[in-house]
Order: sequence, then C-alpha cells, then structure tokens
Amino acid sequence: MRPLIAGNWKMNGLGSEGIRLARAVCEGLGQGYTHVDVLLCPPFTLIERVARAVAGSAVAVGGQDCHPKTSGAHTGDVSAPMLKDAGATWVILGHSERRADHGETNALVRAKAEAALAAGLTPIVCVGETLAERDAGRAEAVVEAQLAGSLPEGFAAAQGVVAYEPVWAIGTGRTPSEADIGAMHAAIRARLAARFGAGGQGVRILYGGSVKAANAKPILAVPEVGGALVGGASLHAEEFLAIVAAAPVALA
Repeated sequence: MRPLIAGNWKMNGLGSEGIRLARAVCEGLGQGYTHVDVLLCPPFTLIERVARAVAGSAVAVGGQDCHPKTSGAHTGDVSAPMLKDAGATWVILGHSERRADHGETNALVRAKAEAALAAGLTPIVCVGETLAERDAGRAEAVVEAQLAGSLPEGFAAAQGVVAYEPVWAIGTGRTPSEADIGAMHAAIRARLAARFGAGGQGVRILYGGSVKAANAKPILAVPEVGGALVGGASLHAEEFLAIVAAAPVALA
C-alpha cells in the first residue's frame, strides 16, 4: 500500500490564499515523492478552485463532509454528487469535530459514507476516543463501536480509508505514544479483517492528531499506520511537504 497524506484545511482559507497554498504544494512535490498519495481537503467554497489549481498534478482534492441525500430541501448542506461535480474525488466523514459540534451519530456517518460511495467518492471515515473514554479504559471499545456503526458494506472493496484521531490530541499539541498509536491501529486492523476479510487487510488506516513535521517520521513508521490526516500543519506548505517527505517508501 502507498501512504496517504491528507490535509484537512477545516474552516480556513479564502480564494487567493487557498489557490496559492495548493500551487505551493504541487510545486514542492515536483517530480518527487511519487510513492505517496497526497490529498487536499479545502472548505466547500474552495474545492472547484483548488481542483483547477492542482489539475495535471498527482494531488487529489476532497471535501470535508457531505449530506446522505443526493439533493433536496437541506439548506446549507452539500451532497456527494455536488462534491464530485466541483472536482473532488475524496471526502472526509465523521470527523470528531462533526461528531461533537453537529451531533453526528455512527448511523449518520454510515449513511454519508454510502452516499459518497454511490457518487464515486472515496470516503475517509474518522474514529477516535475522548480523553475521558481513554482514561476509563474504553478507548478500543469506543473505536470498535464507531467502526461497526460507521462503515458501510462495500467500504473495503471501494478502497475506503479509516482515520484514527484521538480526540484529545487534535489541536492540543499532545500526541499518544508510538506504542499507544500502534496498539490502536492494530486493534482497528483486527476489526477490519474480521469484518471484511482479506479486503480489510488492504484498508489504509491514517493517524490524525496534531501531526507535525517534527513528529511525523516516527508516527508514520509505526506498523499499521498508513499515512496521516493533517489539520493545522496542512495550512503551511513547507510544513505539510515535510510531512509528505517523512512518509516511508513502503508501509510497515
């Protein structure tokens, strides 16, 4: 499997700065790092412009969410076909900020993932525990329940991606130990294999949680870590490119 480094810009960026950032990433990649898949997920308003800016490069573009319906009276929402039409080929779903800020349930995330697959988008489904859940010894149980409830049938066959993001590490500068990351990724792999068989062995499992250039290399070297979902660091081309450069040639 090839590592995947995905940049989640969250609610950041206006037109000119988003285009400059996307172009800077493309220029920084040049002809190098051909062993890594690189993805940029800007806000909805920038998807079409970023897609144009990276056209002809190896950089892919994704959305940060989609509605489970293809159209209808859903003011303020964006459907999976709309993302596809704007130039996206991926979509992040079930991010902890969506689960917390918008009350998204596993069932809703699963419905969104089904919509993404139907539209021809590759979903990145996020799972992860809070600090209270980890301190209570429930981290693996919480993540396993999220996997069971959030992943649709056909997820592995469609090369869907799982992102493990310990909620307590996002934006805090804190990261779990490499042993903790490895243990959770191994647990996720076991659940994927149990449900999807051989297909589950091929699902990439990203790590997301304050990934920076300074800590990327050891994290990406942990067994079963198939890449990174990068938040704040993806808003700076030099920092993001350093994370891409830290990706191993072959996944452990």
